[in-house]
This record gives sequence, structure tokens and C-alpha cells, in this order.
Amino acid sequence: MAIITLTTDFGEKDHFAGAIKGAIYSELPEVRIVDISHSVSPFNVPEAAYIIMNAYSSFPKGTIHVIGIDSELNPENKHIAVQLDDHFFICANNGIMSMICSEIAPQKIVEINIHDRVATSFPVLDVFVNVACHIARGGTLEIIGKVIDTIKPIKNLIPFVNDEKTQIIGSVIYIDNYGNVITNIKRKFFENVQKTRRFEISARNYKFKKIYEKYSDAINFDLPEDKRYHEGMGLVVFNSSGYLEIAVYKSDNTTVGSASTLMGLKVRDTVTVNFIKATVTPKGKEVLEH
Repeated sequence: MAIITLTTDFGEKDHFAGAIKGAIYSELPEVRIVDISHSVSPFNVPEAAYIIMNAYSSFPKGTIHVIGIDSELNPENKHIAVQLDDHFFICANNGIMSMICSEIAPQKIVEINIHDRVATSFPVLDVFVNVACHIARGGTLEIIGKVIDTIKPIKNLIPFVNDEKTQIIGSVIYIDNYGNVITNIKRKFFENVQKTRRFEISARNYKFKKIYEKYSDAINFDLPEDKRYHEGMGLVVFNSSGYLEIAVYKSDNTTVGSASTLMGLKVRDTVTVNFIKATVTPKGKEVLEH
């Protein structure tokens, strides 16, 4: 039985998500539909890319992923279907797939060309559903599109590194439900530039000199609970997806606040990592050089 997932910026108030499910069930009553998220910020391609990249691999091979973000067809925003890692993705060619494709090469990409057969002002409902159901029935991608070699990239997906390899300039790509701030700096990228050097991470007026393995590592549990002062503590981790994340311990926007609210960090804000070279003087004293 086919599985079709939905990731959109339609929200829960309007009829759009429900109409898409109804259209799929009308075509394939036995299909299973899973909502990944309908709460992507409107037209936020990097946010959608981050969500789908971290969700899709938990599904069985052969799953079909419909992504309804900035999907209106125009000369600069074509529709594509991508086979990658034995999954299928149906979306606009607006950069959403470039985050996944930067790590895994697509098996096949087609530019969807059935629009002359489908009258629509709601392409996710009409075109994307049509394609998803075609794939779920075992149809090939070549039937619904022409094969292409490349897809549109997301701008600034890869952090900048200066020529001296002493600095990484990244940016915020996602803010999660807890207000944690996720950057585009991945652990492997960071460590390849770091070369074991010390570092200082800067985000607006906040600076961090340590990256924890998990949130609770920042807390000294040897102290009595009333002396830990842990709520609202800022910290940095590499999250479960391997991205550098600025967080607040047990953040809550209604009480202690979050990294986003307390530090004023928003999507596309800059996060800088400066690496510090240590040299030892003839007298054995360590001197740190930026």
C-alpha cells in the first residue's frame, strides 16, 4: 500500500490540506496519507527543505512526498518530480530539494509537463496529486515529465569560509517549535575547518566557546537543584540532524523565553565562528591568536 506524505505552508485553518487529502482518497481509497507539517512559514523554502530533509528517511522506501511550498507555476518556478534514495518528491523547482540533493545524488529528475491536460489554479491539488497518484499506481516519471539534469539551488546553503580558514560565516535557516535556532553549519563542515582549534561562536551580541553533545550537558547536576540556575541558560549543540544549533535550556516562549526571543535571532540572521590559534611562548605560556 502506497504512502503519500504532505508538507505545506497551508496551515490548519483553511480548506487546502483537507481538499488535497480528499482528492488523493478519491483516486486511491486504500492509500495512507501522513502529514509531516502544514505549519511551514509561508513561502519559506529553506524551512521546508530542512523539515523534509529530516523527516523523509524515517519513511519506507517508495514513499511519495508532496511538498506544497511556493508552488504556483511560472517561467521561473517549474514543477518537478525527483526520485532520490528510493523515495519520490513532488514540488516546485525553487530550491526545496537542493538541501537533500547536496548530500545524496538524485536517481532521476523530471520537469512535470502535464499542465496542458490539467486546468488548475491550485497546482498542489490538481497537478501534484495527479502525479503522486500516478507514481503510487506504479507509473514511471517519464510519463509525466521530461528528464532534466539539475535543480535550482537554495542561495547561501553552504556557509562561507574565509581564505585563511579562520572564520565560518553561516546563517539561521530554521527556528523550531521551542525557539531553538538552527544554522546551516553542519558538524562535519565545522570540524573540517576547525582542525581541533578553539573557537568562539557569535550571534548578535551573544558569544559561546563550547558546543555540548546534548542540552543537559550544560547543567551541573552536582549542585542542588535550587542553585543550578539552568532555566534560560543559553547553549550551543550539534542537534540530532547534525546542524549547529543555538538553544536555551528548557526554553518556553511563555515563561523563560527561547534562543530566538531572548537573543533576537531570526531566519537569515548571521552566525559567525572564529577559530583561535594557540601558540606556546619560550616560557611555556599559551597565547591565543584570532
